[in-house]
Amino acid sequence: MQHKLRSKIGLAAVAALAFTPLQAFAQTAAATPINSGDTAWMLTATALVLMMTIPALALFYGGLVRKQNALATTMQSFATCSLVAVIWVIVGYSLSFTNGSITLPDGSTFIGDISKLFFAGVDHTVAFVLGAGLDNAVKTTIPEPLYMIFQMTFAIIAPALIAGAFADRIKFSALLVFMGVWSIFVYAPIAHWVWAPSGWLFKMGALDYAGGTVVHINAGVAGLIAAIMIGRRNASTSAHAPYNIIFSLIGASLLWVGWIGFNAGSALAADGRAAMAAAVTIVAAATAAVSWMAVEWADRGRPSISGKITGAVAGLVGITPASGFVDITGAIAIGFITGVLCYIFATRLKTVFKYDDSLDCFGVHGVGGIIGAILTGIFASKAIGGTEGSMDQVLIQLAAVGATIAWCSIVSFIILKIIDVTIGLRVDAETEQRGLDEMLHGEQIH
Repeated sequence: MQHKLRSKIGLAAVAALAFTPLQAFAQTAAATPINSGDTAWMLTATALVLMMTIPALALFYGGLVRKQNALATTMQSFATCSLVAVIWVIVGYSLSFTNGSITLPDGSTFIGDISKLFFAGVDHTVAFVLGAGLDNAVKTTIPEPLYMIFQMTFAIIAPALIAGAFADRIKFSALLVFMGVWSIFVYAPIAHWVWAPSGWLFKMGALDYAGGTVVHINAGVAGLIAAIMIGRRNASTSAHAPYNIIFSLIGASLLWVGWIGFNAGSALAADGRAAMAAAVTIVAAATAAVSWMAVEWADRGRPSISGKITGAVAGLVGITPASGFVDITGAIAIGFITGVLCYIFATRLKTVFKYDDSLDCFGVHGVGGIIGAILTGIFASKAIGGTEGSMDQVLIQLAAVGATIAWCSIVSFIILKIIDVTIGLRVDAETEQRGLDEMLHGEQIH
């Protein structure tokens, strides 16, 4: 009796397998289980990167402007965070990280498609494969919703950084329109080029571990274009001392801490590469803070707190593209060089070229990102990231830098021009003089 029962169960199982769709069976076999340790680390890293915009960047920028504009400046960071988060989940993520809708002659793609509009069709129960179906797909051990929100924090901070270039003088309505449109037409394509396996710079072999091109060069160049188009601040407003350097110190310190999630989180796992990325991030920031301080001390006769913290941020920018590819020696070199060159751009060349980059968005993020991207091609270590620094790699890095600058410059200019001829970019003279806090938001610090 038991033998007959076992036989019937066996036949039923065979029949069930026979009628199971082969595609579903293959998907189950191919699915990678989620790793709880990696997932826990990536949840932490996501929170750290979100902290970089709110409150870190808000405090950093808010402390450096006039008292009359401190609330408006922090509002710009917070508003950008909320606006871009919504845009990202609706369309930005799909345009950035799907396999692509515009195919180039070499088989790579220019931008993603809309198959994940509103984050549709996502399975949260298995580990995510970036570029599924492609030969160079990237397998992870985390669920896709986590990957999406981790990348969301990058999409948020990139446009938020731009606000530093035109602080004290932009309309809030113009800022919102620019941030939203820029995140779709500038950020998403470049993120796809660099980080999506089908993207043309990814296939070329460009190295950008955590956003040197995608975030920092992109934001810095857009900031420079915006600063030039909006124009210089009135002399009576630009001459004011920063409102609260302590706020800026707190903001920069939180940026430094959050940057560990920015860079080490880009490993997408709690592993040795993430640990090395965290180590070089801290070392490069410290080195740049020292080199900036030394140059400023020699140049001006005294070191400033605002300079010291800006130097640390410059070092964090410089190491970002290299953080998963270089060792400690490379981190020290990148930090030192970035600190010195960003100081020169932020204090000397800005004056020579007479553009008013209020809080040195281009001088720190644009220049630091360019330097870091190029030096990644020199100091990359095969033992760390599988790629050895070489002249060929430097040329690839230069191509990525040039493409980012070109696309960002052209599209940012077009977006800003359309805004300017429709609703206008700049506040009127009275609003600029009295301050954005009171005039645009009906609030002020007493």
